[in-house]
Amino acid sequence: MSSNKTALIGRRRFLTTASAVVLLGWAVVGYGLMTRAQSKQEVATWTDQQSVPTVSIADKIAVKPTQPLSLPGNIQPLNKAAIFARVNGYVRSWDHDIGTKVKAGEVLAAIDAPDLDQQLSQAKANLASVKASLQIATLTANRNNVLVEKQVVAQQMADQTNADAKAKAAVVEANEANVRQLEATQSFKSLTAPFDGVITARNVELGMLINSGGSGQPLFEVSDLHRVRIYVQVPQAFSASLKPGVSATFDLPQYPGQQFHAQLKHISQSFTSSSHTMQVELQADNANGELFGGSYATVHFEIPVPPSLVQVPATALMVTNKGTNVATVDAGGKVSIKKVKLGRDFGDSVEILSGLTPSDQVIDSPPETIVDGEQVQIAQKQNQATDSHSADASQSGRRVN
Repeated sequence: MSSNKTALIGRRRFLTTASAVVLLGWAVVGYGLMTRAQSKQEVATWTDQQSVPTVSIADKIAVKPTQPLSLPGNIQPLNKAAIFARVNGYVRSWDHDIGTKVKAGEVLAAIDAPDLDQQLSQAKANLASVKASLQIATLTANRNNVLVEKQVVAQQMADQTNADAKAKAAVVEANEANVRQLEATQSFKSLTAPFDGVITARNVELGMLINSGGSGQPLFEVSDLHRVRIYVQVPQAFSASLKPGVSATFDLPQYPGQQFHAQLKHISQSFTSSSHTMQVELQADNANGELFGGSYATVHFEIPVPPSLVQVPATALMVTNKGTNVATVDAGGKVSIKKVKLGRDFGDSVEILSGLTPSDQVIDSPPETIVDGEQVQIAQKQNQATDSHSADASQSGRRVN
């Protein structure tokens, strides 16, 4: 009896152990199957991810509210006058040389005009002669008028003498006008300054023969340099940004490192057909007398930049035989190929005049095979990846502790 009981107990232990072994085996097999399925899913996910191209987003380049524009300019006096002779003659004297400051009306040179002097003398003699004739004609007319009243002479005689007196009076007036004209011309024997300024050219010498008129070389040139004009040819692309009142600076080769200030005063409102530029005029004070007519200057403007202007890295450009494109990506990872119009080239970056908005995410160094509508994934920034890795390590450390 005792042996049977012992055998029964042993059999039960065997069955229990066998069942545990079987259950353990099934558990191991089930875990292995689950692990293999999970691995397959991870591999499939990784494969899908690798089939989607990864792109980098170009860093946004800040665009300044204004952009510099430097153009060559030509400085001219505020006023400039070429002095010519109004009479024929010879230079008797000249009183001021180049660089001399003169006042308005100051004599620059004197001219001897013997022909004019003789003409004036003759005109005065003619005037005296016609005045004498007028005097006789007037006396005769008056006498005949008295005789007509006494019926000594006919009325016709009196009318003739009266008409003769009036004719001679007209001749006297004409000769007086001729004398006044010659006397006025005599005043031109002195060349005077038309305004306050500086003698910037002198082309006279003592005894030089002078011919009247504005042809040929001027005898003197007087320039008003208390202010100067700066003329600049502005390209058509920038003309709309310049208005009267805009401030500018300019520099000169003879004053390195020194800047002068000017203000835009006038715009020609017309483009030259050859260069498609518009002439503008700026003015600047010249109280110190440092600015001279005919000087070359470099004029610097600050042109307002439209808020829609975008600047991207040069590596973001996709140049084709149909033009220049830029690839952008939206929040869902969809690619858009946009045709753009280029502005200024800064070397490592390029100005985009149209085709992009400041909010666009531009793909940097896009693959040559990228197409419009393609699905991509955005590469994580290096600093973001580093921060994420540090955060994971920190959390892992806290879990270990």
